[in-house]
Amino acid sequence: MSMTLDDIRQTFSKDLYATEATGVQILEVGDHFARCGVTLTPIHRNAMGSVMGGVLFTIADFAFAVAANSNGLEWVSLESSIHYLSSAPSQQIFASTKCIRQGRTTCLYEIEIRNESDKLLAIVTTSGMKVNS
Repeated sequence: MSMTLDDIRQTFSKDLYATEATGVQILEVGDHFARCGVTLTPIHRNAMGSVMGGVLFTIADFAFAVAANSNGLEWVSLESSIHYLSSAPSQQIFASTKCIRQGRTTCLYEIEIRNESDKLLAIVTTSGMKVNS
């Protein structure tokens, strides 16, 4: 069952850490694809003024969840690995997913995190496990 963008936004509005505490917004959803964004404020920054690593990880994890579950809630993260590549000045960040493989019980996604200037800030790989058969 494919869900509309509004359905997906409503479903994932219950993820209060990502949506309320961090401010992640779902911008686009497609077949095994999601693009999410965050407008950065001082609360998103570390002591050096850069975007906090946890913000980058949160947007990536949320984008994975949205992409993997756009046809119904069945997938959870099993393992994730993040590679921080740049701390470029940013006012907004965006996470876009790419499904590498989705099988019957496991999946693998790659998530790129970029700023508003399209500078690549981090790459995340996330494997998932199907929890509903």
